Amino acid sequence: MNPDITGLVLAGGRGLRMGGVDKGLQEFNGTPLALHALQRLRPQVGSVLINANRHHDAYRAWGVPVLADASADFAGPMAGVLAGLQHCTTPWLLAVPCDAPWFPLDLASRLAAAAAREGAQAAVAQDRDAQGQPRLQPVFCLVHVSLRESLQAWLDGGGRRARDWLQGQHTATQMFDGPGDAQAFFNANTPQDLA
Repeated sequence: MNPDITGLVLAGGRGLRMGGVDKGLQEFNGTPLALHALQRLRPQVGSVLINANRHHDAYRAWGVPVLADASADFAGPMAGVLAGLQHCTTPWLLAVPCDAPWFPLDLASRLAAAAAREGAQAAVAQDRDAQGQPRLQPVFCLVHVSLRESLQAWLDGGGRRARDWLQGQHTATQMFDGPGDAQAFFNANTPQDLA
């Protein structure tokens, strides 16, 4: 557990590929996806938050602060990260999407180590695609609160893709390609994926 990191579960999307349902509330092995993510994240960080733009009462029932995006236009995951940074009381914020039920149990410690090693203000997870090539997982990101204004300006300028903003920062990468990491960043985008 790292008390310098606040964890943020991103559940603020439209869930269009899931038929427009609130993806974070869809069940995986009998537990809502966002609650599953919250339970994996909580032991790794000092405190936790949820970013959601619908069904706030359902999320609040888990006893965790729920933050909406600052704008109502579903501007993507980085709008959720900005909401987290605006409410974060620790030096770092670790964001994870709600739809990845097997993300690493040591995600926080490994990303923090990568940031420290490179003196970076952000760190992002990386794995390998089916051909063995490195692939960024940009929504699994550790961000220092000093980047709040940079992210705000980027979103205000129409930025949307997490990868684009992270590449404009001093961002470290951490490879997750060990034996236990094969399914770590699988995400359930459709009802078929969830099944």
